[in-house]
Amino acid sequence: MKEEETSDIEEQDDELYEHHKFVAEKGQNPLRVDKYLMNYIEKATRNKIQKAAKSGNIYVNEIAVKSNYKVKAGDVVQVMFEHPPYEFLLTPENIPLDVVYEDDTLLVVNKPAGMVVHPGHGNYSGTLINALVYHFENLPNNSSDRPGLVHRIDKDTSGLLVVAKTEEAMTHLSKQFFDKTSEREYVALVWGNVEEDEGTVEGNIGRHPKNRLQNTVYEGDDAEKGKPAVTHYKVLERYGYVTLVSCKLETGRTHQIRVHMKHIGHTLFNDERYGGEKILKGTTFTKYKQFVENCFKVLPRQALHAKTLGFTHPKTEKWMSFNTEIPQDMQDCIEKWENYAKNQKEML
Repeated sequence: MKEEETSDIEEQDDELYEHHKFVAEKGQNPLRVDKYLMNYIEKATRNKIQKAAKSGNIYVNEIAVKSNYKVKAGDVVQVMFEHPPYEFLLTPENIPLDVVYEDDTLLVVNKPAGMVVHPGHGNYSGTLINALVYHFENLPNNSSDRPGLVHRIDKDTSGLLVVAKTEEAMTHLSKQFFDKTSEREYVALVWGNVEEDEGTVEGNIGRHPKNRLQNTVYEGDDAEKGKPAVTHYKVLERYGYVTLVSCKLETGRTHQIRVHMKHIGHTLFNDERYGGEKILKGTTFTKYKQFVENCFKVLPRQALHAKTLGFTHPKTEKWMSFNTEIPQDMQDCIEKWENYAKNQKEML
């Protein structure tokens, strides 16, 4: 009888799908698992997490736990459900794509700001992948089972992405990004006057210890908490309280430009997640405050655009380079700052 019960339990476990998995870091102080998961899962509520625990869907070290379990360093925390994660239930959606280039091997798309690249927590439709699986059949999966996706950019970042249409292209292009032989140039508007005409930011990037929705730079003895990241920047224009810069990625960490520029004191303009939606530089005059708020309205997102993308074609072995215009919302914001800087000079 006991053997049959064990068999039934194993069968049930086979039907559970992992939705989230976290490994508690070395410095983790004992913390209730519901509070711990609140720090890690975007848009999750404590009520939902507690319900999941009550239903036996939260596991620590492969054992179901209640919401008052205290997570300790080294614990493996999983959230498991009987249905697959919504991001794997890919529904084809007839969403128009701005295709810059296409052949039988790959395509290059210009992603608008506001479009999520792949489905995830809170964004199960309207993504780039929902559009891709509608427009293209049999796209190869990457290592995360996401069709066609070689790399990604943030939801509110606009710009160029290459998509693989064959298994060979996926392997070839992914290797180029891993080997750092692809070329990616971004244009960003950042707070403050970047004094050096050009420079390089090197600093390991990892999850922020207090705000799990942010990343941060780890240095010195803490460097091992992050992964190596290198960003090369060059000043394009200075507008006094903000600077327009070009950033070339040597590595591709999550939020890399946003984290590195903040690290050197130049947070991206209107980057809400990293504090750039506040007035970080400038005067205390009401008129200036109103001007900046108008800029925020014109550009209601971080000022970042993936402008240039270069790689070796997987089939022809020829170098390909693509360039796209800075989108209108960002252009309008830059123009406002240009006029502001011009007026300031005239007043001097």
